[in-house]
Amino acid sequence: MTYAVLLLPFLAVSAALAVLGLRRGRRAWAALALGGAAVLALTLVFDSLMIAADLFRYDDAKLLGIEIGLIPLEDLAYALVAVLAVAGLWRLLPARQDAGARAAARPDDRASGEGHGRG
Repeated sequence: MTYAVLLLPFLAVSAALAVLGLRRGRRAWAALALGGAAVLALTLVFDSLMIAADLFRYDDAKLLGIEIGLIPLEDLAYALVAVLAVAGLWRLLPARQDAGARAAARPDDRASGEGHGRG
């Protein structure tokens, strides 16, 4: 099995998450493009350094053969999967309220002395 075949299901799922999560916002797509470019640039720099330092290697028989510098194309796909999946899930999952919003939403327990471990 090649790295590309291994990546395809993950790339498909993460792309679907991004499309579903960002379907109604041009600004969201612009932010995804900007964030994705930053992540891919950092991946290029640091993976190049790690490959040059011989910290890890790829089996050439399992690669497509397309490289950007020292980095095989498949290595960039891992970063792309992460960016797409996180952006999609961020928009699809319900937002959690912060502590201030939760406190404002419930009645004030201080008058009765409840909720503070004393009583």
